[in-house]
Amino acid sequence: MSAKPNKDFTLELTFNDGSVRIFDTKPYHNKGIFAELRVLAYFKTFRIVFGTVQWENDQDFALETLFLESTEIEVDGLVGV
Repeated sequence: MSAKPNKDFTLELTFNDGSVRIFDTKPYHNKGIFAELRVLAYFKTFRIVFGTVQWENDQDFALETLFLESTEIEVDGLVGV
């Protein structure tokens, strides 16, 4: 999986199956440890760890959450890749 942060606090995710999806982190910003993700500079500092996104203060989302709660997007006129 690879991920790209967007200015609207979404992540553009490319999964190993080639699908490209958008995951919105904003619904989590008022939930406990995820509050730090409201700061765009911090939000952009994630890394890929064990196949999912993780921030330095141990915020992360399960791979299943990233996939199931994201929306597939079109890439170059195709849905996914």
